[in-house]
Amino acid sequence: MLSIAIAVNGSRRLGAFDIVFDPTNYSQNLLTAARALDQINNQIRSLENQAQSLRNQTKNLAALPTSVVGQLTSTINQMNTLIGQAKNISFDVQRTQQDFERLYPRQYAAAVSSDKMVRDATSRWDNSYDGLKQSLTLQSAIVGSLDQDGQTLRTLMANSSAAVGSLQAQQSGNELLGLQIKQSLQTQALMATQARADTLRAAEQQASSAAAKERFNRFIGDGHAYTAGK
Repeated sequence: MLSIAIAVNGSRRLGAFDIVFDPTNYSQNLLTAARALDQINNQIRSLENQAQSLRNQTKNLAALPTSVVGQLTSTINQMNTLIGQAKNISFDVQRTQQDFERLYPRQYAAAVSSDKMVRDATSRWDNSYDGLKQSLTLQSAIVGSLDQDGQTLRTLMANSSAAVGSLQAQQSGNELLGLQIKQSLQTQALMATQARADTLRAAEQQASSAAAKERFNRFIGDGHAYTAGK
């Protein structure tokens, strides 16, 4: 009887350690874990979006690897230097007015000496010569830069096509505009120097006519023909 009692009591003590399954609690724990996993996934997606946004900002702020601004500026400076080399009749407004009135009179007064008219004629010829020379020099410089402009245009188009962000695209557009402005300035400079040369040549002819008229009047004198022996 004692052995049977021990067996029964022992069996009851071992049963106290049996695992009890609670379906309701298990479902609640599973739902909580699923919600926690979903929050983690949302946080991961948020971090990925932020990382992508930072990458996009980096691209948009990235500058062009190369720039033609220095090249365009150098060409414009060279053109300005050529224009600044204008001799005698310059592009300065006040000085041009003074020199023009001095060397290109509408008519010569009788008191002006023949030597003065000869010196003026020589100065006018020099002005016309220098004007034509400057115009041809500037034409040569512009034509010589056409190949360079073509290469610059190809570089800018390649930069524009390969732009990785808004800043690079904007820079490419600005430099393309700079190339157009440079070419426009070259055209204006060429027109100015050519017009200057044409004007100087026409003014030289007008002043030469005035000087010739005065010399003719002096040769005729009072209108009496020269008679030998008188």
